[in-house]
Amino acid sequence: MSFNNILVPVDGSETSYAAIEKAADLAKAFNSKVTVVQVLTLDPYIAAEYITASHTNELIERARTSLLKTLDEAKAKFAEYGVTVETQLLEGQVIQREIVKAAEAAKADIIVIGSHGRTGFKKLVLGSVAQSILAEGEVPVLIVRK
Repeated sequence: MSFNNILVPVDGSETSYAAIEKAADLAKAFNSKVTVVQVLTLDPYIAAEYITASHTNELIERARTSLLKTLDEAKAKFAEYGVTVETQLLEGQVIQREIVKAAEAAKADIIVIGSHGRTGFKKLVLGSVAQSILAEGEVPVLIVRK
């Protein structure tokens, strides 16, 4: 199996940095194209106001700026490993759905994602993006734990 296109969702956490390291190893081994993504989640009520407002919503713009900074940090981390990447800021209401759509659009051969490894009540309450991507997507997923 060859990994020509690797998608790496990040959130700025230590576990996403562990995923970056693993994805960089794969990219170097297979000479892969790497796309790093992060999702700006939009509440449907806020998003409707944002889309129709004549002025930009300051909170959304601050969130966007923060997420773009995280993408830049991920890009720099990949550069430390000698891997050049593309970055995309995705927008939507459900994180895992946007990641799955991005993987399909990029024709990704694999998604490399960090997982916090929550179990029990924390997993029930907080959910698991990685688990949801496994359930919703068709693209193989490599889950990396710190």
